[in-house]
Amino acid sequence: MWQAVTMAIGATIHRFVIELSDLDRGVFETLDLRVARHPSESARFLVMRMLARCLEHEEGIEFTGGLSDVELPALVIRDLQGGMSAWIEVGVPASKRVHKATSRADRVVIYAHKQADHLIATLRQAELRRADQVTVVYVDDETIDALEAALDRAAKWSVTLSDGTLYVEANGASIVGPLYRVVLG
Repeated sequence: MWQAVTMAIGATIHRFVIELSDLDRGVFETLDLRVARHPSESARFLVMRMLARCLEHEEGIEFTGGLSDVELPALVIRDLQGGMSAWIEVGVPASKRVHKATSRADRVVIYAHKQADHLIATLRQAELRRADQVTVVYVDDETIDALEAALDRAAKWSVTLSDGTLYVEANGASIVGPLYRVVLG
């Protein structure tokens, strides 16, 4: 499977060949992705964007304009009619943006690349519509730091998720850490 992303001016292209084994959902795929990294996108953000792409993998998933298009999240999952069934955000979005997302998609997933505890507390204090359909996903700092250190423009990853534990072989580095999922409602 090959998927390209529209290239922004000054973007760096990364190629990810990923063997995905999500045992928790029964998803097994080989992904061959070319991803444009916006000049303002940190390596940490890119790593979380790629984890989000892997761990949300299903029919209809696609990258959006990302940092270049403020109206859309990093990824969406569209149904057969083109409607948005999942809004997949990467980063630490404002509660107003998450509130908007709940009206546009059946499911909202946020892959927090930093300050996950603060984000969860802030979103729980906000009066979000359909908060039970909003999930915040994050990994510990050690895991994301190790993935960031192993990042390469031609990346070979093996990503396995089993019982909430993330196992990644990234360009020869073995990285293991917990994956946290917090449903807000």
